[in-house]
Amino acid sequence: MKHAIWLVALAALLGACGEKPQALGAVTKDVAPYNGTGKGFAAAGWKQGDKVSWESQLKARTQQGQNDYGRMN
Repeated sequence: MKHAIWLVALAALLGACGEKPQALGAVTKDVAPYNGTGKGFAAAGWKQGDKVSWESQLKARTQQGQNDYGRMN
């Protein structure tokens, strides 16, 4: 009985060592988000690779969607 418990514990430990990463379609290279994806789907007024326009787009979206003062007026 003791041996069976040890065998199950050993199998569980060895099984955990062989686990593969579970990243489905993960980005494989680190790129700044303002560089874009290279695809044509972009918000108007934003140029891919332009950090200043990226930040202004984020600021505008935040003010529109999360600013209660702006929504109430």
